[in-house]
Amino acid sequence: MTRRLEGKVALVTGGASGVGRETALRLVAEGARVAITDLNAEGGQAVAAELGAGALFLPHDVAEEADWARVVEAVQQQLGPLDVLVNNAGILIPGTIESMKLAHWHKLMRVNADSVFLGTQAGVRAMKARGGAIVNIASVSSWLPIDAYAGYSASKAAVAAVTRAAALHCRKSGSALRVNSVHPDGIWTPMMEASLKHAPPGTKPEHLLYDPQRNPKGRACLPSEVASVVAFLASDDAKAINGAELRVDNGILGMGL
Repeated sequence: MTRRLEGKVALVTGGASGVGRETALRLVAEGARVAITDLNAEGGQAVAAELGAGALFLPHDVAEEADWARVVEAVQQQLGPLDVLVNNAGILIPGTIESMKLAHWHKLMRVNADSVFLGTQAGVRAMKARGGAIVNIASVSSWLPIDAYAGYSASKAAVAAVTRAAALHCRKSGSALRVNSVHPDGIWTPMMEASLKHAPPGTKPEHLLYDPQRNPKGRACLPSEVASVVAFLASDDAKAINGAELRVDNGILGMGL
């Protein structure tokens, strides 16, 4: 594996499991020193131990502005100046436009959208002078809403919009800081597995998981496949990519499904 991120310092939110964990592992494999944050302290500490020497875990409520200031300061004090920020933390709550409760809507917006606004803001302030990369994890539902997940779809659309606005701001201000978003259709994580109970009757995991050999029509990708795209966007190989929205969806958006 290439070591495109040698000497870089990265911060990954929601790093205790799923895409966050796989992203942290990939960034370390490519040479970065990585801090992961999560509300799940036990899981986060376990992942930090898995990452090896130099890795750091910090408890973090991504929807709290004060927590962002504390976390970014701690990362820079313990690992060095920040080069890469991955806003990955997120939740999934089902609900149509009729059935969704306002409290669930607010929670989705706080965890999925407010966190990306706060994180991107903190990342821009920390990295604008030196340059770097911010990668925000959105969803294909940013453009192709899921009727059974109205609030989730709206929150991920907000992620896409704030990413574009931040990228334009950095470009116009002359900063070498890039801001991009990654849009999976579905990622095979514990969160997605839990959502199967809301799927049509008879839906099986093997019907969802994308496998080019066995199930090329499957929709869900693996966390490691998303992590590889994040690592690319974080590296200098993507130095001319800013404000992009990269789909990791096996062509689902074009199929309109």
